[in-house]
Amino acid sequence: MGRVTARRRVIRIREGAVGSRPDTLVAEEPLEIRLDGKPLAITMRTPGDDFALAAGFLVSEGVIGGVEDVAGIAYCAGATADGSNTYNVVNVRLAPGVPLPDISLERNVYTTSSCGLCGKASLDAVRTTARWPLSDGPRPLRLEPELLAALPHRLREAQRVFDRTGGLHAAALFTPDGELLDVREDVGRHNAVDKIVGRAQQQGLLPLAGTVLLVSGRASFELVQKAVMAGIPVLAAVSAPSSLAVDLAAETGMTLVGFLRGASMNVYAGEERIVLG
Repeated sequence: MGRVTARRRVIRIREGAVGSRPDTLVAEEPLEIRLDGKPLAITMRTPGDDFALAAGFLVSEGVIGGVEDVAGIAYCAGATADGSNTYNVVNVRLAPGVPLPDISLERNVYTTSSCGLCGKASLDAVRTTARWPLSDGPRPLRLEPELLAALPHRLREAQRVFDRTGGLHAAALFTPDGELLDVREDVGRHNAVDKIVGRAQQQGLLPLAGTVLLVSGRASFELVQKAVMAGIPVLAAVSAPSSLAVDLAAETGMTLVGFLRGASMNVYAGEERIVLG
């Protein structure tokens, strides 16, 4: 739709010289996700891969799992009072037999996954709603630190919009051998992961056993949650994890790596998958 970036006038000051020029910015617009016609959540996102974003969000919420759980996803025509389509409202139709979750008034607000949960309640909620145990796939995962250290550079090389704007987060999915499977960019870290998971859901690839998820920022609780719900056994981040993220990783058997920068990294949970010597 050509809405990933926008142009705005900017005053540039460089070594005392002042000038004016247009600048390329990352676009940010709201996306309302509806479930069988009922409003569920609103998230701020970079337009693009909206259907995958909606599907990934629903996977992380435990609403859907396999591709067979979704009957269809479409933009809502007539989303405004004058009947025009803003392409900012998406409706997900569940397949027959898939239960509709309780959609309360409190849920119909600006939100991100797992809002309203904290502490032990959050850990219990993920453990009870996760559809798949974390699996290494056909063979045990043993990741060399050198392989992990190379992943941020591979992610950075694949960030096309970041090169133009400098204002996007990214998430990338890799094989245990470091092959790049998919990469998505978004103004929100959680949206980038939802787009990765949603694309896998739409292709019938869930659970994502034996894969490594890399995120360009910090590892929050909700990012670990999304990885767990998609069956991803390894999550690496270039920045710090939160305490609850570490707790959830340890509780579910995930390998969590933080501060992945150059040859340095911290392993916070699941060190059995890392070759340490």
